[in-house]
Amino acid sequence: MIPTFSSVNVPTHMTEDGSIAAAQMQRLMSCYARHVEKIGHTHGERLKGLMSEVSALNHCFGDAANAHRIFNDASDYATDATQRFVLTLETLRERGNNDIKHEATGTPPVLIYKTEVAMDGRNLLRPVNYMLLKILPPEGVEVFDWKRPYMIIDPRAGHGAGIGGFKPDSQVGVALHDGHPVYFVAFRPHPEADQTLADVMRAEAEFVREIGRRHPKAAKPIIVGNCQGGWATMVLAAANPDITGPLVINGAPMAYWSGRIGENAMRYNGGLLGGVLPALLLSDIGHGEFDGAHLVSNFEMLNPGRNYFGKYYDLFADPVGGRERFLEFERWWGGFHFMNEAEIRWIVEQLFVGNRLSRGEARIEHGRYLDLKAIRSPIIVFASWGDNITPPQQALNWIVDTYADEHEIKIRGQRIIYMVHEKVGHLGIFVSSSIAKKEHTEVTSTMKTIEALAPGLYEMKIDQQIGEGVHARFLVSFQERKMADILAIDENDRSDERGFAAVARLSELGSEIYELAFRPFVQAVVTPQIAAAVRNSHPARVDRLMFSDRNPMMRLLSETASRTMKDRKAADGDNPFLEIERIWAASITQSFDFMRDARDALYEMTFLSIYGSPFMHWLGASHAFERTRKDPKELRFLPEVQAILLGVARGGFEEAVIRMLILLAESRGSVRRDRLERSTKVLTRDEPFASLGGERRAALIREQSIIVEFEKDLAIDTLPALLSESEQRRKAIEVVEFIAGSLEEMEPHTLKTLQRFHAVLGLPAIASTLVSNDPLPENPDNKEAA
Repeated sequence: MIPTFSSVNVPTHMTEDGSIAAAQMQRLMSCYARHVEKIGHTHGERLKGLMSEVSALNHCFGDAANAHRIFNDASDYATDATQRFVLTLETLRERGNNDIKHEATGTPPVLIYKTEVAMDGRNLLRPVNYMLLKILPPEGVEVFDWKRPYMIIDPRAGHGAGIGGFKPDSQVGVALHDGHPVYFVAFRPHPEADQTLADVMRAEAEFVREIGRRHPKAAKPIIVGNCQGGWATMVLAAANPDITGPLVINGAPMAYWSGRIGENAMRYNGGLLGGVLPALLLSDIGHGEFDGAHLVSNFEMLNPGRNYFGKYYDLFADPVGGRERFLEFERWWGGFHFMNEAEIRWIVEQLFVGNRLSRGEARIEHGRYLDLKAIRSPIIVFASWGDNITPPQQALNWIVDTYADEHEIKIRGQRIIYMVHEKVGHLGIFVSSSIAKKEHTEVTSTMKTIEALAPGLYEMKIDQQIGEGVHARFLVSFQERKMADILAIDENDRSDERGFAAVARLSELGSEIYELAFRPFVQAVVTPQIAAAVRNSHPARVDRLMFSDRNPMMRLLSETASRTMKDRKAADGDNPFLEIERIWAASITQSFDFMRDARDALYEMTFLSIYGSPFMHWLGASHAFERTRKDPKELRFLPEVQAILLGVARGGFEEAVIRMLILLAESRGSVRRDRLERSTKVLTRDEPFASLGGERRAALIREQSIIVEFEKDLAIDTLPALLSESEQRRKAIEVVEFIAGSLEEMEPHTLKTLQRFHAVLGLPAIASTLVSNDPLPENPDNKEAA
C-alpha cells in the first residue's frame, strides 16, 4: 500500500519550523513592501516639489533677463556667498574654540540659569561623578518652599547635562514660573573609579532625600527623566518606592525590543553590530572608559542629512541670524562625556540588548532585582510618533509587559498617564519651545491634580486651545484606556521581537569568548597614552577641532571675518542664484535621506533574514521569556482584594464621597482636568479630607477604586451604610455635584449615575441646577494642592 500524504506523521518540530519560516517570509515581504512604499511615496513627493521649484526657476531667470540684471544678480550672489562662507567658517572656528574652553572648565551643564551645588556625589560613601544643582530663579520669578519641588535628570548618553534647561521656554523654565523649586541632576565628564549604576542610583536617592530635607513642608519631589534619564528615574523609583513623588518620563526607552516593521531601525544595532562586544572592546581601548563620542556618532547616523549637511547649510544660509542658535546647541552636542566599562555594560546587557527591565529580570547589583510594579508614584509618559530614537512602542510597551491588565494597575493603586505627540522629534521633546509652552506646561499643571485621579491607565489628551500666545490655555482630559489600546500602537503584533532573544544570547556568548580569549591581550596592550590618542582622533572630535585655533590656518580667519561683517552685503531675496542654491541644498538633503532610507531597509531586511530563522528561534528560546503575570481572572481573588471587598459596607463620609467620584468618572470613561482640579481642591484642602494626609487619602482612593472595579452595583447599594444620617447624605451629594459641574456639561451616563445616587440615598431628584460652590470648609493652613 502506498501511503498518502495525509497518512504521514510529520514531526512536531518540523511543523513548528515551517510555521516560523513562513512567518519570517511574511515579515520580510511586509518589511520590503513598507520600505518600498515609504521610499516611493516620500521621495516621489519631494522630487515633484523639486521639479516644480526648478520649473519656477525658469520664470525667475526670465524676469531677471527681462530686467537686464542677470550679471548684476550673479555678481551680488558671488559676493554674498563668499561672505557667508567666511562667516560660516568663523562660526565653526568659534565652535571649536568653545569646545576647547568648555572641556577645560569640566564641560559644565549648558543651563542658562544660575545654580549652586546642593550636594556633591563625590562626597558620598560610594563616590560618583553626579551632583545635585539647585536652580536659582531669575529676577522677577518667585518660588515657594511649600510647593512640590522638581528634580530633573538629564540623559547621560554621550553628551553633558543641561538640555532640559538651556532655554527660557524649557522644563526648568515652566516649573520655575509656576513657583516650584527646581533641582537639576548633573554629572562630570569622567566617572569616579569603580563607579557603578547602583552607586549612581543610591546617589540620586540621596539627592531626593536632600530635597525633602530642604523643603519639609512640601510634598515628595516630582522626578523628571529625559531620554536615558527616564529609565534612570524608573530604576530610582523601583528601588526606592517610598521617597519619590510623581514621575515624568520624556522620550525614554523602556521596552527596547519594540517597534514597527518598516520603522525604527535603531533597535537592530545590537543584533547587527555584535551585542555588548563593541562596548567592551571600546572600553578596553579607552583604558577602562567608554567614550561618549561613539554614542553621539550613532545618533548622527540616524539622520545624516541633517547632521552632516543640513545644519551646516542652515548656518551658511544665515550665518548672522543663525550663529547664536547654532553655537548654543553645539556647545551641548559636542560636550562628550564618558562612562566606565561597568556602566556601559550594564546598560547594554540589561536594557538595550537584554530588555530585562520591563520583564522584571534587571538586576541593579548582586541580589537586588528591579521590579517596576514596586513603583507607587504616579507615572506620566510622554512619547512621539516623530521620535526616531524612542518610538512610542518602546516608551509604552513596558506597561503591557509589567501588568496582567489594566485592572492590576488599579488594584495596585497605580496611575499611569501617557501622551503621544503626532510629530515632534526626539530632541524636540526636551528643547522645543512650543512643546514647553504646551505639553510641558500642561504636564506641570497636571502634577497638581494627578493624585486625586482614580488609579488606572489613562491617555492625556489636549482637546482644545483657548486664547493665543502667553495667554493660551488648554482643555485637557484623561481618557481611560485598556492594554489593548497600547498594543494597538504596535499593530497588535510583537512577534518580530522574538529574534532579539537570540541576539541577547549571542551577545552573552560573544562577551564570554572575548573576555576569555582576547580581552587580556587588549588590556595589556592599551596604555593611557594610546587611549588618549584614540580618543583625540575620534572623527566626532577631529571635525570640530580642525576648525579651531589649534589649526594655524584658522587663526588668520578672525580679522577676515571682522572685515567681512563690516562690509556685509546680502543678496536680494528674489535673486535667482539664491533659488538655485536652495534647490541644490534640498537635492543634497534628499540624496542623504534616500541613502539613509535605503540603508535602513537593508538593515532591517538583514536582521529579519538572520534572526527570524527557525535556528535563531531555537537558539534564543532560553531568553525569549515574559515575566510571570497573574491571570486577569485571578486578580479578584487576591487576598488584599478580598479583604477590601469585605469592607464594602464599612466607612463614613470620606469613603462615600471618594466612592461616588470614582463611580462618576467610570461612567464617563474620561476625566476633564477642570473637574479633577475641583476634586483635588476638595480632597486636599477641604475638611475632613485635608486632615487625612496624603498617604491615608491615597489608600482610600485605592480601596474605593477596587470596590468599584469588582462590585460596582454593590458599591452603590451600600452607600446608605456609609452615610447613616440625612445631613451627611445631603452634604456628600452636594460635594459630588460641585465637583461634577453643571448639568449642561454632563454626559447622559454621568447624569444617570448621579440620579441613582439620589435614589439610593433617599434624596429628592436632581434639581435643574447643581451645587456650584464648594460646600465644605477649607483648611487655610493646607497648601498641598496649590
